[in-house]
Amino acid sequence: MTAPAAPAPTLRQMRKVVAASFIGTTIDWYDFFLYGSAAALVFNKLFFPGSDPLVGTLLSFLTYAVGFAARPLGALVFGHYGDRLGRKKLLVLSLLLMGGATFAIGLLPTHATVGTAAPVLLTVLRLVQGFALGGEWGGAVLLVSEHGDARRRGFWASWPQTGAPAGQLLATGVLSLLTAVLSDAAFTSWGWRIPFLLSGVLVIVGLWIRLSVDESPVFKAALAQAEARKATGDGAAEKLPLVSVLRHHWRDVLIAMGARMAENISYYVITAFILVYATTSAGLSKQTALNAVLIASAVHFAVIPLWGALSDRVGRRPVYLLGAAGIGLWMFPFFSLIDTGSFGNLILAVTVGLVLHGAMYAPQAAFFSEMFATRMRYSGASIGAQFASVAAGAPAPLIATALLADYDSSTPISLYVIGAVVLTLIAVGVAKETRHRDLADVEGDDGAEADDAKGSARTRGRPYRLSRWPRTDPRAPARTGVTRA
Repeated sequence: MTAPAAPAPTLRQMRKVVAASFIGTTIDWYDFFLYGSAAALVFNKLFFPGSDPLVGTLLSFLTYAVGFAARPLGALVFGHYGDRLGRKKLLVLSLLLMGGATFAIGLLPTHATVGTAAPVLLTVLRLVQGFALGGEWGGAVLLVSEHGDARRRGFWASWPQTGAPAGQLLATGVLSLLTAVLSDAAFTSWGWRIPFLLSGVLVIVGLWIRLSVDESPVFKAALAQAEARKATGDGAAEKLPLVSVLRHHWRDVLIAMGARMAENISYYVITAFILVYATTSAGLSKQTALNAVLIASAVHFAVIPLWGALSDRVGRRPVYLLGAAGIGLWMFPFFSLIDTGSFGNLILAVTVGLVLHGAMYAPQAAFFSEMFATRMRYSGASIGAQFASVAAGAPAPLIATALLADYDSSTPISLYVIGAVVLTLIAVGVAKETRHRDLADVEGDDGAEADDAKGSARTRGRPYRLSRWPRTDPRAPARTGVTRA
């Protein structure tokens, strides 16, 4: 069943929706990445003192990984209620949770003050961060994807993805500025708290923008149809979104998880572990490493919408496969350039790595959104994305640091990333192209459930279908799109 076409949003309205998703994801990723950078720079000294420096870093990254462990739970909870209540309400909640936890980290006492309670409190707040971020991503990309302009969905949906490099840029920029103007002693003593406390101001700005946008028109149409069926008693009782996802879209969930392996692992090796590798193995200062990530993140931010636009022209799969293969080929040159100890080579290594990563990350939002029907889309996209993060991004800095400690070489780390690339190439290679799918198909396989209840064999087991009309076919009926104001 296809929902009636919603009024097309104007270009101004579409930009407002994009801005709301972008600012929220930027703040959430700022909070998340800030922890990762601080874990590499100061948390090993403040919360895990008395250990060997590399062991302290490992323990620090372990609390970093704990945040990823909470992300699947966030995906389940936020996905369920996001598919039942709407995208907007859950996005506001995720922003409040993330910002509140980050602000609280800035107020935490250290190990020197309260002993073992300090790392325990740090771990609890990291769990809250992970839980919030697990629900943020799916809602943010769906709010944009479902608001219209199907022919440019890859471009529009890539803007929430730029929240990751924007958050990285902001977090790294603030830390870089503080380390430049403060002595090491001052930064370790109190300066590290400033970026965390700054999160409180950013959350206020994000809430003001996010509360001003409307709910997704595609979701509202799906909800209206569900309510109408319930009122008339037509069809079976609506299943839980999670049940529907696991019943009808388990292959898509596995594809999404596989697609994230190379994207997630490579990103955290390039942006988080690099702060350890550049300072311990290449002999560069932490200021130099931060500056390199800062510059590369700016380029990353700029290329993501370009990759998203390209995916609208050639498809999600070709762009994604290009990025994954490129990352695999780049890993050995990546570490070789860093080993030279040259700041220019360090910038080149990180920048090229993030540009190739962007080819995977940009089409990911539209790609995952297009895999699932509306009333299970938040759950499906979030579960596929966030469950993979436990096996991919969560242990990536930890595994890379352990490999460096055991082998004193970057070769095992390169092979580790290349192994993830192989998994991603297989997953995306077996996936179907999705860019012509119609997000207004609010029922997908849930429609099959209703027909099953009435004994219809014609639609039983119906897959989430492709749009009937090609986007360029002049006979195609009008679809939701963006109109110029």
